Amino acid sequence: MSLDDVLSRIDADLPEALDRLKQLMRIPSISTDPAYTADVDRAADWLVDDLRSLGVEAGKRPTRGHPMVVGHGTGEGRHLLFYGHYDVQPVDPLDLWHRDPFDPEIQETPKGRVIRGRGACDDKGQLMTFVEACRAWKAVHGALPGRISFFFEGEEESGSPSLLPFLDAHADELRADLALICDTGLFDGETPAITTMLRGLLGEEVTITGPDKDLHSGSYGGIAMNPIRVLGRIVASLHDATGRVTVPGFYDGVAELADEIAAQWAGLGFDEAGFLGEVGLADKAGEAGRSGLEMVWSRPTCEVNGISGGYAGDGFKTVLPSKASAKISFRLVGTQDPHAIRDSFRAMVRGLVPADCTVEFTDHGASPASVMATDDPAFEAARVALSDEWPRPAAFVGCGGSIPVAGYFKTMLGMDSMLIGFGRDDDQIHSPNEKYDLESFHKGIRSWARILAALT
Repeated sequence: MSLDDVLSRIDADLPEALDRLKQLMRIPSISTDPAYTADVDRAADWLVDDLRSLGVEAGKRPTRGHPMVVGHGTGEGRHLLFYGHYDVQPVDPLDLWHRDPFDPEIQETPKGRVIRGRGACDDKGQLMTFVEACRAWKAVHGALPGRISFFFEGEEESGSPSLLPFLDAHADELRADLALICDTGLFDGETPAITTMLRGLLGEEVTITGPDKDLHSGSYGGIAMNPIRVLGRIVASLHDATGRVTVPGFYDGVAELADEIAAQWAGLGFDEAGFLGEVGLADKAGEAGRSGLEMVWSRPTCEVNGISGGYAGDGFKTVLPSKASAKISFRLVGTQDPHAIRDSFRAMVRGLVPADCTVEFTDHGASPASVMATDDPAFEAARVALSDEWPRPAAFVGCGGSIPVAGYFKTMLGMDSMLIGFGRDDDQIHSPNEKYDLESFHKGIRSWARILAALT
């Protein structure tokens, strides 16, 4: 028996696989709302039973919040840990849904057939692509391929408050040679992707205080320092004329893109003008000389996310405010040290604050970037396997945002992650009328079967 037999089994069993996905989607496992605690627990039980039906030794593990589901298969060779989450976002506003969010339905759309309902893509449909690939493999070969463990979280949509304590307490059990995470998407409808770069995040809030009360600008304007003026100077100083960040030492640990990866990205045909045009913009605003994909995947950023100070209500009020503040975020790449950048940023700001003003800083988190070791032959093997399933070759890509669990696997368990998903930009995750294309579900299962054949 061969991989072709497994793929044929996947094709034949697709209706049953969709029925199982619908069963899981009918459970309203909303982790953020205490009213659904019993339903989150019920979804964990459903997954435990399903894994056990595959011969996996699985159990529901209690935490201070919602339970984790952990399962271990038997086998030899490279140890793979698959991660997904079974909790879902709230469904509000309910009146914008076209049907009951927890009554999933197969629908025909102009772009093809979809399964509609909360969790269809994020993350129940994605999670089940891997489980169904294992099910087909077990049906054909009588055993799972290699040594596979399963780790399903019930709190991802509510900030994962139990994840770090659980990883710390169960590190030896969960540590594997490689983690597989299915919570990402395709590059486009025909091009699969393996995310190998995740930007880190540093958040800072700066508050400038000048006079001990708001002042009348007619009486004090000119003679009294205005905190908004100080803050404006600070904000304006964060970038130079070429778009580079001016915080001293900011680019320490930022490497240039490898030629092979740069060539893959160039081959993706990213439409920079179209990407900006969708939000009413036309001109790139980042570092001069960088491509659009570099800017959002492999280059660090500094952005002002909000400014407050003075009077901003209707009408006009001639006031010099006592305080002004800004929220500033840094997206980090490579081996940039968020704590060193924080120290350097604060020192830079202090140097721009006049003697008559004070500055306070509020910490809003600091996490480093994650960069996977793509020189591990497993990554290229997986890329080739993905390419065999989809119309266009798979590429190693970056992610402009952050997926914390991949970073925790790296820092706490010492293992890299392959982030492979089949979501699409129009899946409306976290929004009303969430969906998952049947092609994504079907080809996602087939993709995992190919990857497992290549890795085990």
